[in-house]
Amino acid sequence: MSKKLPVLVELEPGTYYWCGCGKSKKEPFCDGSHKGSTSVPVEFVTNEKKKVALCTCQRTKKAPYCDGTHAKVD
Repeated sequence: MSKKLPVLVELEPGTYYWCGCGKSKKEPFCDGSHKGSTSVPVEFVTNEKKKVALCTCQRTKKAPYCDGTHAKVD
């Protein structure tokens, strides 16, 4: 299994949707690829411009933010 590393992004204030299924072509952001599955995107809001590490392994316990779980996956 390949380890998916977090994506570092600078977000402007606004509402975003994190991909929780891993199928999005715009990962880590949702593009609707989850339709027809039980997976749903995670809505999150930022009120200020900031840099964050967003998860792409879909195993974080702090979605949408990376918690280092990808480093523990075999």
